[in-house]
Amino acid sequence: MKKLVIHGGRRLSGEVTIGGAKNSTVALIPAAILAETPVKFDSVPDILDVYNLQAILNSMNVTSTFEGGELMIDPTDIVESELPSTAIKSLRASYYFMGSLLGRFGRATVTFPGGDNIGPRPIDQHIKGFEALGATVHEENDTVFINAENGLKAARIFLDVVSVGATMNIIMAAVHAEGTTVLENAAREPEIIDLATFLNNMGAQIRGAGTDVIRITGVEHLESKNTHTIIPDRIEAGTYLALAAAQGDGVLVKNVIPEHLESFTAKLLEMGVKLDVREDSIYVPKSVDLQPIHVKTAPFPGFATDLQQPVTPLLTLAGGTSVIQETIYPERTRHIPELQKLGVDISNNTYGQIEVTQSSNFHGARVSAAEIRAGASLVATGLMADGVTEVVNAEHVLRGYDHIIHKLTMLNADIQIAEE
Repeated sequence: MKKLVIHGGRRLSGEVTIGGAKNSTVALIPAAILAETPVKFDSVPDILDVYNLQAILNSMNVTSTFEGGELMIDPTDIVESELPSTAIKSLRASYYFMGSLLGRFGRATVTFPGGDNIGPRPIDQHIKGFEALGATVHEENDTVFINAENGLKAARIFLDVVSVGATMNIIMAAVHAEGTTVLENAAREPEIIDLATFLNNMGAQIRGAGTDVIRITGVEHLESKNTHTIIPDRIEAGTYLALAAAQGDGVLVKNVIPEHLESFTAKLLEMGVKLDVREDSIYVPKSVDLQPIHVKTAPFPGFATDLQQPVTPLLTLAGGTSVIQETIYPERTRHIPELQKLGVDISNNTYGQIEVTQSSNFHGARVSAAEIRAGASLVATGLMADGVTEVVNAEHVLRGYDHIIHKLTMLNADIQIAEE
């Protein structure tokens, strides 16, 4: 087990370059097995999830190499086999193999995945989509068995709730289905556009990604002819923007797509952070006299649930009480008691509402990262605090943030990884 050791109180300045999107990467890697040729990605984030996905690929005789942000995957000799339960259970996004295996072989057997514990995230919408395409699905002993003996046939599918995971899984299953599948009430996240772009460049026919109606016309073959560059990680970008506003004396956040961050940057501007938004970067000056805000998480293009925890340390600097209404995962509150140990005035009620009141004089403490974004909020607060903060269960943070130690060190932070 690893921990992060932070000597807080140092002001941050300089530049930070955002890596490829984690939430794209964890879907694109499973999608690569739909190809009949080797596949190459660049701007791949160096995070633990990538290595776990490589282990799953290896179990299917799919070779891969990962170096310098470039990931090569060769699925040409793929075989059906039992996927390694250890890697599956450590990574919720492994459920994307349900859609890609179904699309490739017409069947899939996947142990129910693990990952962050942020409350219920059922896969009923995924199953609804697979069944609509003609597959039978049953669950037994935490394992999902999916089979389309008569082949996959196009269908009209309406998602009961907007789900990024279900949208991506249904797209992957439908790329080889006979006919044109119409997916309504689809999620609109940029990562879905990234997946569709990758598949379309290999010969898929996917239209409407980024809207709530996506049409997928099945094709027989998918062949990679060029390198796919993964979009920048909007959640990593938002995390550094909030940290720069809270503890920075001038920070330039590079390799961002500002349009992907508009709901987030709008809230920073509302607080009084004087952002300089450029074509592919955002400059954050030293921020003073901040105002409290009300945040309500929502599916894209709304305020991302993955940014409600990273923005919390910044809210402590606003004069008054800020309110966060968590509508996506109301149980996403495991950071609250840990932040309280550091001196943050924060509380929540049973309706997913979190209140953050202006507070200062944070002090170092030993805290635990329950999941990726909770860990990010603890790291940011530790950087703001006096004394030494130890963040245990650091693997959660490393799962989601590319080269975080190097990037923070280059911004003048004092942070190291140590063995627990």
